[in-house]
Amino acid sequence: MRHVALRVRDLGRSKAFYRENFGMEVVWEPDPANVYLSSGSDNLALHATGGESAPAERQQLDHLGFVVDSIERVRELEGEFRARGVKIVQPFKVHRDGSASFYLADPDGIVIQMLYEPHISPRE
Repeated sequence: MRHVALRVRDLGRSKAFYRENFGMEVVWEPDPANVYLSSGSDNLALHATGGESAPAERQQLDHLGFVVDSIERVRELEGEFRARGVKIVQPFKVHRDGSASFYLADPDGIVIQMLYEPHISPRE
């Protein structure tokens, strides 16, 4: 999957979060309730809900993930997110299969996994 669409409470806040923390760029903003961002290989659509409780009521997503180049980079990113005041949901961990990850939350509480996975991460 290279495209995910999320319902968010505050479109401006979420747009800023993904731009500042993931380096995503706006590729299309067709109207005040929708924005599309890209990292070059991943595409994220943000759709405003218009209500403070709407995402929690309708969101069925467990988490989404961004693939990272190395275990070391996952560890570095956790420190960078912590320094920015981003909520860490689960700290850095190396898993039995050789992957490594940590989980953070976006402004709507959507959980994001930063993941090194030896079979899909770019080769160093």
